[in-house]
Amino acid sequence: MSNYTTAQLKRALTIQRTIESFQKKIDSLIGKVEKVLGNGAMSLLGTTKTGRRKMSAAGRAKIAAAQKARWAKFKGTAGAKPLKKGRRKMSAAAKAKLAAIAKKRWAKVKAAGKTRL
Repeated sequence: MSNYTTAQLKRALTIQRTIESFQKKIDSLIGKVEKVLGNGAMSLLGTTKTGRRKMSAAGRAKIAAAQKARWAKFKGTAGAKPLKKGRRKMSAAAKAKLAAIAKKRWAKVKAAGKTRL
């Protein structure tokens, strides 16, 4: 400390007071943000502790019941196998139309002397 001049020490004190002033303003702003957005706002800023949230047994039971209900709905009634979807069927007219298109395409290919499309 004896190596510093009085002017340097005064300057350091001024800087320290400025930093403290800014810190108070920041704390005030953070307090206002928490009031507006709730305590979860601090996690957005990355200034809260990280860790697992605790869930009550009742909350876990509700989630488990909801998941079981979703699976039961997906699987159908208990014990019964879900019905398979039938294959889509094409009408005879549609098949004939596609066959005609394919024949035209192959006629062009063969006329060009090729054996592949």
